[in-house]
Amino acid sequence: MEFRFQDFKVYQDAKVLYSVTVKVTNLFSRPYLHLVDQMRRAALSIALNIAEGSAKRSDRDFSRYLHNALGSVNELAAAYDIAKTEKLINDNDYQKIVKHLLEVRNQLGGLVKKLISDS
Repeated sequence: MEFRFQDFKVYQDAKVLYSVTVKVTNLFSRPYLHLVDQMRRAALSIALNIAEGSAKRSDRDFSRYLHNALGSVNELAAAYDIAKTEKLINDNDYQKIVKHLLEVRNQLGGLVKKLISDS
């Protein structure tokens, strides 16, 4: 791969999460366009923070970007919870997405721990 971040499974999974979020939010009705925008930005932020952080010179700096990505995972989880409450997504789809969010969250946490232990 040409860029370091492209080798990370968590980056690949974050891209999938963004694609899923775009597909899911395409179904939201017009009054929820603000939620669509917020969800897409949060999902995109996860992948972009991984990519940007991977270019930093120190593991400590990289870890800060991974923490930002973790914040975006939580933001997206809250947005999906709101979407479920508003009946914009069904419970089955919500459970699948939450599983994916938890997987990305756990991968990010593991990468942060590895960076800290290596420094």
